[in-house]
Amino acid sequence: MKYGIIITGGQPRIQAELAELAEQKGWDGAFTWDGIAVNDGETYDPWVIMAAMAMRTEKLRLGAIITPPSRRRPWKLARESMTLDRLSNGRLILPIGMGVLDDQGFGNVGEETDRRLRAVRIDETLAILEGLWSGESFGFSGQQYRFEPMTFRPTPVQRPRIPIWVVGLWGSDKSMQRVLRYDGFLANVRAPDGGQGNLTPELMHEMREWIGSRRSLEGFDLVSEGTSQSATDVEPWRQAGATWWIEADWSTFDPTAIRRRIESGPPR
Repeated sequence: MKYGIIITGGQPRIQAELAELAEQKGWDGAFTWDGIAVNDGETYDPWVIMAAMAMRTEKLRLGAIITPPSRRRPWKLARESMTLDRLSNGRLILPIGMGVLDDQGFGNVGEETDRRLRAVRIDETLAILEGLWSGESFGFSGQQYRFEPMTFRPTPVQRPRIPIWVVGLWGSDKSMQRVLRYDGFLANVRAPDGGQGNLTPELMHEMREWIGSRRSLEGFDLVSEGTSQSATDVEPWRQAGATWWIEADWSTFDPTAIRRRIESGPPR
């Protein structure tokens, strides 16, 4: 199992410093988050933050949990992600999902809020990313995006592509079919009332068995997220087949608290 931590707050230079500290303390990944205007808190651009992190680290995997493609131009996302993969020497992970609508960077500024259309944009964006990352001439004609062939070079360092982790909704066939096509699964569970359900290690094991019966699990990541005090908290997830534990305390954006958790080390 690998261990990452989401650095939820702090000025850009502080976040980069915390990523460097995480590498020193034995964490495998440092992640930021992608937001425009969430509540009244301080928010920074994730690509600038990750670039700063890349310059302060050498081995740490980097990513933004999560990137919502429905509000990003796919060709711009392709160029940004390739550039960061080059800058970090092949350490970028791209976690993809719908995003949360309480971010005013959706409906408040006219971005698409319809769930079905956002899902279409995710699928088309992922197809475009793969095509443009190939370094070959590539054009696209879809429901949301169309363009004549063009060539993006250079390619990312990582081949055949930058790893893509997909937020999937367990119980939704279309969502889980998307998960099967890519490189990792950040699980969401739908409750009987349609709200957010509870993910358990037992359910993650069931998800792993379902995925493994439909594709190879070699190189595929099952990602669990939460807070821990020791390895005992994480062990049930490891036994369930999770390949990454992401330490994620969304109750604090205080860099001092984040520093303390980083310094205590990953829950190995």
